[in-house]
Amino acid sequence: MADSVFLKVEFYLLIFFSLVLPAAIFATMLLKRALARSIVLLFGMLLLVLAGIDIVLLKKLAWLARTSLSSLDDGFFNSEMSLCLYLLPAFLGGVGTNVISHILIRHLREAEDKFDREQPGHWR
Repeated sequence: MADSVFLKVEFYLLIFFSLVLPAAIFATMLLKRALARSIVLLFGMLLLVLAGIDIVLLKKLAWLARTSLSSLDDGFFNSEMSLCLYLLPAFLGGVGTNVISHILIRHLREAEDKFDREQPGHWR
């Protein structure tokens, strides 16, 4: 058990970057009454980065599990179960992409409205 992947730093980093930090980001976005666009954009980009970090850590843990003596590690990180582990980074990446696109669409809509106010009658 001393050689187990579940006792490695990478596993605890995976927990932190997959669950703890995203939960803090989601809680901040949901509980704050007012957020600057730049902060929301930063949160969206951070979610994308966290998804990438999760994938790298999952690949590293799968490699460590293959070289581990523990069959539990290998069964968890190198089986069909590992596909379920990749759903969380996919979710984080999807939410991050949606948050970023929301900010961009809103900015473009406001820019178009400003153009329409400044140049009435101009062809869109």
